[in-house]
Amino acid sequence: MARLKVKYTEEVAPALFKKFGYKSTMQIPRIDKVVVNVGCGEARDNAKILEAVCNDLGTITGQKAVVTIARKSVANFKLREGMPVGAKVTLRGEKMWEFLDRLFNVALPRVRDFRGINANAFDGRGNYALGIKEQLIFPEIDYDKIDKIRGMDVVICTTAQTDEEARELLTLVGAPFER
Repeated sequence: MARLKVKYTEEVAPALFKKFGYKSTMQIPRIDKVVVNVGCGEARDNAKILEAVCNDLGTITGQKAVVTIARKSVANFKLREGMPVGAKVTLRGEKMWEFLDRLFNVALPRVRDFRGINANAFDGRGNYALGIKEQLIFPEIDYDKIDKIRGMDVVICTTAQTDEEARELLTLVGAPFER
């Protein structure tokens, strides 16, 4: 079992139950899923770019990436409905816990001048969004094999009802929030 999942069941869940005074254990907030998304608009011109993005995402997450397509046509971006514009991976269960463990304890501390992640990036419903500027912070990515440095979005979806509950959940799990 993943190290972070063990920590959640043994330490975090009882602490949240006690702090917020829930009546049932089913009210305790938990991490539902993690979505990792890479948007690359230049994929409309070159299909090989999208292939490289999918390979990088697969290497980082350990799961095959899904190509995302444009929902609307936007003339200013020379974009038509149905064109491929990025890739995403939705992680749940064991792979989610492993990814979060690597993100919090290995990848984020490798960022230059890292002081912590912003504690105000919650959406009002208990979900946290994090932007990463380059995929090189993950140790699985080989510097010599990448064609271009790309950023990605990581969204952590929780079952928490408020941002305060979600912030406490992620803090106890080990998210490196800035002080």
